Amino acid sequence: MLPDDAKVVSVDDHVVEHPRVWLDRLPLRHREAAPQIERGPGGRDTWVFEGEPVTDFGLDVVAGKDPREFGVDPLGYRDMRPGCHDIGARIADMDAEGVWAQLCFPTFGGPAGSTFFRARDHELATACVRAYNDFVLDEWCDAAPDRQIPLVLVPFWDVRAAVAEVHRTAALGARSVSLLEAPHRLGLPSYNSSHWDPLLRACEEAELPVSLHFSSSGAPQGVARDSDALVTIALFGVNSVVACVELLMSPVFHRFPGLRVVFSQAGIGWMPYVLERADYSWERHRFWCDVDAERRPSELFRDHVYGCFTSDQAGLDQRYAIGVEQILFSGDYPHADSNWPHTRKVLGEQLVDVPDAEARLIAEGNARRLFRFAA
Repeated sequence: MLPDDAKVVSVDDHVVEHPRVWLDRLPLRHREAAPQIERGPGGRDTWVFEGEPVTDFGLDVVAGKDPREFGVDPLGYRDMRPGCHDIGARIADMDAEGVWAQLCFPTFGGPAGSTFFRARDHELATACVRAYNDFVLDEWCDAAPDRQIPLVLVPFWDVRAAVAEVHRTAALGARSVSLLEAPHRLGLPSYNSSHWDPLLRACEEAELPVSLHFSSSGAPQGVARDSDALVTIALFGVNSVVACVELLMSPVFHRFPGLRVVFSQAGIGWMPYVLERADYSWERHRFWCDVDAERRPSELFRDHVYGCFTSDQAGLDQRYAIGVEQILFSGDYPHADSNWPHTRKVLGEQLVDVPDAEARLIAEGNARRLFRFAA
């Protein structure tokens, strides 16, 4: 059962950047092409980048709405809760839902910055990443340092620049780095290659866990073109299943024994079966396949991998097969999976049969330890 005095820590929420995040931080030569809001008729707000419309808000800002109101129609800042983009209002919304602390992913840039990767001008894109990180560190998190855990982006299209940004932001208080769950799906080298070694080494040395948010490399593949959008929504976590097995079979955790990885918003119910199947396959094929033949995937998982859930009774029932100390909570404010303002109530209902000490770890302790976020 969730103890009354537990301070719930969510490791997957989202900040909607206010309209001046980049206009106030980028050099003058980049201002015209910088991300900015274009306001249209009917209260429609659209992000524009390099002079082109990029994204609207839709399901990203529906916290507190009845599911009957959900949809992907464009919304404006006037239609969303101020807590989506205003830190003072966010703290009030966290108090209302019973969540003490959050780690927030970006909205405009995508969970790992893929919006910037697609930019025509990569100098501008790199400047945008730095500006976003400055916003997170100096404005969003610094306004409530005991309530917000700083997660930063890196310009992953340039490994040397990404390493430099890890060093810069770690010195300023960053606690996690968001990376792509499957870079090869964007035409980049996979984690099987040595391409990412300098970046992963920098994260390891700075003790910054890597957060891999589902959909950071795109929507699930293999879905029929005429499938309803609900199919894609229901299957988003499948990306992380594949990414998890690929990492466990790759050289990454052998090269970087101190590296920690979180699969964000991917759920945890799939983990027991995937680990069982990975071990079963590894036992039979490790001697002819190009994998490490000494350590089982499940052993590597226990040392390196964490999962988080919003609503996942199947995973909680199988928590010992996953590892109680590797389970984290995801509130997902202000997205459509969010249970705001009933977050703590719903979490408590899921943990009702879990011993208090384990419930406290899942709701708070594991996140504090992993992200070095003191009580």
